[in-house]
Amino acid sequence: MSKTTVFFHLYNDFSGSPTVLHNVVKQRIIRGENVEIVTSNTNGVLSDLRSMPNVKYHTYPYSFSKNKILTFARYCFAQLYTFFFAFKYIFKSDVEFYINTILPIAPALAGRLMGKKVIYHYHENAFVKSTFYRFLCYCMQHLATEIICVSHYQASFLKRKNGVRVVYNSLSKEFLSKLNPNPEEAFLRKKVLMISSLKEYKGVVQFIQIATALSEFGFILVINDNSDNIQRFLQKHQLILPSNITVFPRQEDVARFYNSASLVLNLSDKNLFIETFGLTALEAMSAALPVIVPTVGGIAEFVDDGVNGYKIDVQNIDKIVDTIKYLFYDKEKYLLLAGNALKISEKINNINQQEF
Repeated sequence: MSKTTVFFHLYNDFSGSPTVLHNVVKQRIIRGENVEIVTSNTNGVLSDLRSMPNVKYHTYPYSFSKNKILTFARYCFAQLYTFFFAFKYIFKSDVEFYINTILPIAPALAGRLMGKKVIYHYHENAFVKSTFYRFLCYCMQHLATEIICVSHYQASFLKRKNGVRVVYNSLSKEFLSKLNPNPEEAFLRKKVLMISSLKEYKGVVQFIQIATALSEFGFILVINDNSDNIQRFLQKHQLILPSNITVFPRQEDVARFYNSASLVLNLSDKNLFIETFGLTALEAMSAALPVIVPTVGGIAEFVDDGVNGYKIDVQNIDKIVDTIKYLFYDKEKYLLLAGNALKISEKINNINQQEF
């Protein structure tokens, strides 16, 4: 009988962690394993796995709210539900639990009580987040049979060393097939892309400032939120969009944006938030696009200054502006960075697709 892996993921949306989980599930399916997914009843990256062979898909009601107390109450319900749900596997010896992010603590606890193998795919850096996240991370280090970290930076914060391994995130073959790497055409487009959530520490304000300073180039901003929230954010910060920037709300498929860009930015503020990996940078490099990323965090581990992109902190907007100008006017340098970006991304994708 084939092994069954039960994947627990709290909230299904179109962000990075469910995207990575989607890729992991596909690898297990290809290997002929049986898969069960337990997640929220929302529409997201994981939703299309319902129709895959050897997949059973289970959902529960969960969503975010502006009211933090209500959100926490929903979180508690999800934990209570998944804790008892997990015991349906108590008499099945060929089952392992795969916990995606540190949030689904209840099924991890249930798994260990039943003696199951519990794998954690740790995406966050709990030590720069809240006390609650640090508590969850403490529990993870005691409950997990194995912990998969997405970068060496992230793993360095864990006290536990045994059973911990680093596996960079990788992209699915389906996503890669949608990309059309063509550095010559990309250089001519002169378009800067950023795909981001609607958080102040993600650098949305600074991206608009950069676009305003570089009116000769096109800018594309894709925000993982709805149009109403985006409009409220712009009003709150009294931002006026320059004519050279186009803003898109949440998208189910972002490949077309990489195919229409020349350069991709990640402007996360290292003083407020540090990227443990940075999936958009890998997506960009897989489209043969150079990147500009922060100087610290997991995202900085696979970007070499002047080789496949640049590491510049968002506090240094003038340097980012000057670097974009330099790249968009120096074709030889741009093509060199674009070619290296593609080579490095291929290495990461080819190696890491075999790790799960």
